[in-house]
Formats: sequence, structure tokens, C-alpha cells
Amino acid sequence: MGNLTIITEFLLMDFSKNWELQVLHAMLFLLIYMMALMGNLLIFILISLDGHLHTPMYFFLKNLSFLDICLISVTVPKSIANSLSHSCSISYLGCVLQLFLVILFAGSEISLLTVMSYDRYIAICLPLHYETIMTKGSCVRMAVASWFSGGVVGAMYSATTFSLPFCGPKEIHQFFCDVPSLLRISCSEKHIAVYVSIAIGLGLVIFCCISIIISYGHIFTTVLKIPATKGWPKAFSTSLPHLIVFMVFIITGAMAYFKTPLDSDSVLDLMFSMFYTMVPPTLNPVIYSLRNKDMKAALRKFITWKYS
Repeated sequence: MGNLTIITEFLLMDFSKNWELQVLHAMLFLLIYMMALMGNLLIFILISLDGHLHTPMYFFLKNLSFLDICLISVTVPKSIANSLSHSCSISYLGCVLQLFLVILFAGSEISLLTVMSYDRYIAICLPLHYETIMTKGSCVRMAVASWFSGGVVGAMYSATTFSLPFCGPKEIHQFFCDVPSLLRISCSEKHIAVYVSIAIGLGLVIFCCISIIISYGHIFTTVLKIPATKGWPKAFSTSLPHLIVFMVFIITGAMAYFKTPLDSDSVLDLMFSMFYTMVPPTLNPVIYSLRNKDMKAALRKFITWKYS
């Protein structure tokens, strides 16, 4: 114990040692961040102001937009600041908080996407019971449960990861604090508690995936029984965007944790680990609003009201 060094800060990875490339990285990330921020903020504002959008589906979409804003804001601004300041340090407590928030928002988003698939299942397969099942109180409880599940997993991940001793080196091979990169620099070889937490988180993801598959299995079976000219456009316009968002989120997350080699120094590998915190929040506003007539109508009303 006498040789154990107390770690008070960590060093996040540089995008490049070249200053011009550092600036290019910062500008690119800033552009992506602003697109995600403005897109999700616009959806949040439109749903809040337009009374026609005060329905369960848009209530959950509003929560999803807020989660996307939070998720991308945890990692990207810090990465931009590091690129421009020549300082890659993050405090020990800052790293704990960043890991906790990333897992909280990512876990909450997966749970919320599962709840949204249940909402679409009730709306399409049990339309006569929709108003009695998807009441305001039940929607709030499901949203709270989504946030709570993410918080529990985030607390487990951060508590078990930072219960490990870190005695050097303190360079994290990543743009932000995540579990795999922190395990690499821990001087403990016993990671049983962390693996248990990861298994619980993986179990939650598998449960969500199975639930969504079952929901959309029923949805597509029901939709295919409807004449194509009547119900298909509306059903697919509300269901397919949600399914696309979930697939993007899961695929990019898998690329980060299962496909990327942790011992690689490739910039491409490091970029993969940022995808699940950047790609879904950036694409969600486009996917949900591009072909959504209600959102387009709300946007036209907002512009007319703003400039009238």
C-alpha cells in the first residue's frame, strides 16, 4: 500500500498531435453538436407549445429529445474544449460524473424507446383501449421508470468501476470516461463487480430488444391486415422512425463496446466509441420530423406565430 499513488485526475486522449487537426476536430464536433442541440431543442419546444401534440406519443418523443440533448452534452463539449485548450485533463470526480451521466442517459434512452414501442403497439393493435391504457398518469410513470432504470445502471457502473484502484498510468484511451477504457488502466485484475454490473446492463438491453421485437411483430402483423390505401401510411409513418432510431442506437452502441479493439491506437476506433453518443441524438430530429405531418404543421404554426 505504501507505493499506491492516489489518482486525482485522468488524461483523455488527444484527437491528434497536430494543431490544425485538433482545430478541425473541434469544428467538426461543434457542428455536429449544434445540429443535435438545435434539432432536439426545436422538437422539445414545438411539442411543448402545440396543444395538438400533447399526446402520449409526443410526450415520449419530448422526453427522448431531452435525453438526446443531455447525452450529447456530457461528452462532446468537453472533447471540443480539450482540442482547443491543449489540456486533456479531467478530474477524478469529473470522470466519475461523466461516466455516471453517460450510462444514465444512454440507459434511460433505451428504456424510453422500449416504452415508445409499447405505446405504438397499443395505438395500432388495441386502438379502442388506447385512451384508457395510455393515460397521463401511466405515461408519466413509464417515463419516470425509464429514467430510474438508467440511473440505477449508471450508479452501478460508476460505483463498481471507481471502487477499483488506479495507480497509473492515468491516460484514458478515449475521448471520454467509459468503463472499458478505465478497466484498462486499473491496477486491479479482479473486475468481478464490474462484470456483474455489465451483465445486469446487458440483461436490460436484451430485455428491451426482445420487448421491442415482440411489439413490432404484433404491429406489422396487424398493419398487414389493413388495406394498403387506408392504414399503412399512418401506421408506418409513426412506427418506422421509432424502429430506425432504436436500431441506430443499438448498432452504434455495439460498435463502441463489442467491435472496437480496446488496445488499438487507431483514431477510427476512437471515433466509433463516440458514435453512440453523437449519431442517435443528431439523427433523431431528422428521422422523427422529416416525414411527420404533425411536426411539420406545428413548425409552420410556430414560424407563422413567430414572424406574424
